[in-house]
Amino acid sequence: MKNLTSIVLLVLFTICGAYAQTFTITGKVVDEQNQIIPYANILLLQATDSTFVKGTSANEEGFFELSEVEPNLYLLQASYVGRGSEPRALDIATDVSLGALIIPLENNELDEVVVTAKRPKLQRLPDRLVFSVENTVVSQGTSWDILKNTPGVIVNQDNLLIRGQNATVYLNDRKVQLSGQEVQDLLQGLSGTNIKSVEVIANPPASYDAEGGPILNIVTSKNIVPGYKGSVNGTLTQAVFPKFSVGTSHYYKTDKLNLFANYTINPRKEINKTKKGINFINGANTIFSVWDTDYNQTDKSHSQNASFILDYDFDEKNSLNLTSNLLFNLNQEQETLLDNEMRNAQAQLDSTFTSQNNANMDNTNLAFDLTYVHKLKKEGAQIRANGHYTYFNGEMFQRLSSNYFDADGTFLRDFGFDTDSDQEIKIFTGQLDYSTPIGNASFETGAKMSSITSENNMDFFNFNGSSNTVDASQSDRYIYDEDVYAAYMSFVKNWEKWSMKLGVRGELTKAEGRSLTLDQVNTQDFFEPFPSIYLLYSPSDKHSFSFDYGRNINRPKYNDLNPFRFFYNENDYEEGNPGLKPNFSNNFNFNYTLNSEYFFDVYYRDNGSNIAYLVFQDNNNQTLVELKQNVLDSKSYGLDFTLSKSILPPWYMYAYTSVFHEEETFLAEQSGNVPYTNEVNGVYAYVGNYLTLSSDGTFTGEVAATYVSKFLFGSYVSDEQFNLTIGLRKTLFDNKITLSLAAEDILEQYVPTYRSQYLNQDNFYRRRPETQFIRFGFTYNFGNFRLEDNQRGIDKKERERLESQD
Repeated sequence: MKNLTSIVLLVLFTICGAYAQTFTITGKVVDEQNQIIPYANILLLQATDSTFVKGTSANEEGFFELSEVEPNLYLLQASYVGRGSEPRALDIATDVSLGALIIPLENNELDEVVVTAKRPKLQRLPDRLVFSVENTVVSQGTSWDILKNTPGVIVNQDNLLIRGQNATVYLNDRKVQLSGQEVQDLLQGLSGTNIKSVEVIANPPASYDAEGGPILNIVTSKNIVPGYKGSVNGTLTQAVFPKFSVGTSHYYKTDKLNLFANYTINPRKEINKTKKGINFINGANTIFSVWDTDYNQTDKSHSQNASFILDYDFDEKNSLNLTSNLLFNLNQEQETLLDNEMRNAQAQLDSTFTSQNNANMDNTNLAFDLTYVHKLKKEGAQIRANGHYTYFNGEMFQRLSSNYFDADGTFLRDFGFDTDSDQEIKIFTGQLDYSTPIGNASFETGAKMSSITSENNMDFFNFNGSSNTVDASQSDRYIYDEDVYAAYMSFVKNWEKWSMKLGVRGELTKAEGRSLTLDQVNTQDFFEPFPSIYLLYSPSDKHSFSFDYGRNINRPKYNDLNPFRFFYNENDYEEGNPGLKPNFSNNFNFNYTLNSEYFFDVYYRDNGSNIAYLVFQDNNNQTLVELKQNVLDSKSYGLDFTLSKSILPPWYMYAYTSVFHEEETFLAEQSGNVPYTNEVNGVYAYVGNYLTLSSDGTFTGEVAATYVSKFLFGSYVSDEQFNLTIGLRKTLFDNKITLSLAAEDILEQYVPTYRSQYLNQDNFYRRRPETQFIRFGFTYNFGNFRLEDNQRGIDKKERERLESQD
């Protein structure tokens, strides 16, 4: 009897154990062409009534995993942007490894015209917005064109902004930004057909550096088939001056080796016309002198950029990546001619002066990046080690001379001087990361060390005449050393209709800046935590809600710390500020997405003592100084609406509207040192129309319009601006040749005026670069050009601070 009881109990425990056991479902999501579909939604439904059981999302490779599935009968379906795979019936009694879930392509027909080009797709993930453009009409331009047309991105004078902040550009999670113009040159030489998607990360998670604000991460396609392919591309632009660029790219892949090489040359001659005005105000708060200045600045440059990327897979567990980026911009010439009229309060001419400012510049930037990845025995777990080195050198020789005349044109005096400056920056970084899945969750942690040394020299000499604002004692040698030690960890979990990502990053900063002439030392020694949280709730395929919060830091650019002066003329100059301090921001965002076509974002950002571009006029000495300074307080908030929708089968429209408020409170140094709040309420609106104009999809068009009511720029506020662009593209000979034609700023209304007007300050400038132009583009593909790309980018967060300010 005792043995019988034991046997019965053993059987019962076995049966209960079997029912308590859970299993895992794995698979991938593809389209009818067997192309992977990243980030598709995976839904597990009850077979009896199709009620929701649990869900997850595929990764960027299209693979998914559903764990802790209890034994039962289910329906499994993949969906993406309103389209789904056929529901697959599953009887779960063990782990199931599926083949592929196939989501059909959109085949659109209109009056017997079959449109083959796919429309772009938008998807909200917990910590980012993904804009998928691969094999769409949007991808037919350059990578720069794609970024300008990415949802949530504001374009202001070729600056890419996300919610009013400058965005940092990454390529496959590696930062590429050196300066605004350099990153633009690089991306204009990279064909958009290489781009899989662009990720808009308004609040970067803990794995990214705490510095820098929002991120635009370009994700390129991956090589699948071994072979070789190459391309030659070029553009011819007619603006005030004609200019061209020529580039070539080459790809080679074997089973273990992947090589990429790119070279681009981009010589330019451009003119930048600026009108500047100052109303000098006396103690009675009345205007006593009016200065009107016209600047004609002509720039000549010969930028060259070369990239080399090597990927090698030793085996299934170990891989190595070497990336190098070399940028040379030697023999740059800048000639600025200035005419100034000075009038009294009655608008009568008092005197005039002219200045000629010639500068010669050489910039060199070399970067090398090495990454080793080891996949652990546990599926999905890996260790990644990375080392990075950057060397930057910038040299400039400036010669400035001015002649002064009275109202009758009689020569009064002259003044002039030369400057010779040099800046050398070296950056070393090392990083170690570990990631592993934990059931249906994942955990990631890592540590990073950054070491930066910047040495700057400025010499003033060859003085002619005398001045109250310029003297030889302003020559200086400035040395800046900075070490940052960081560690982070993040946790991601998906369950049922929810996704959550939690992270925290800690950074210890030690920095010292020394000015030998001023005998001044500025130090920084602090530790700060940077938490982040992301929540995503998707009650159905049509609706999703998300909330995210992140804390960030903004460190000053190296050039802004230099206490040197760059003179436009002896009364108008830029000045560095070695006393700049990092500022910290808190960012809150709430988002709602409807049917992956309508996106609503509400955000609030507290920037604290933000580093702002301020301009002060000294009414007594009649000078104008431009500098960066920590403000007393800064904040912004707004509502963004995005529409991403196919209006008709051959017509896809993307519209983005942002209604925002920005304000900054700073110390008005030339107005009695009283706090002053500069604020704007503005509207940004963009409408892009992408048209497929032929039955085979080889002829496409684009019509886009941008409107900005006003923008806050430190102590300046800009007035409204409008940009209308038109573009056409045609592919020939089975996509071997692509021709493009684009016209920008057709109405010549994309040039705003910036005015700083408060208390006893009243000045403005209107800068007119060559925004209006016509550009012809040409690309020729050869070899096995249908291979998909595996290009990686380069760079680290610290390199953004090499950027020189315009």
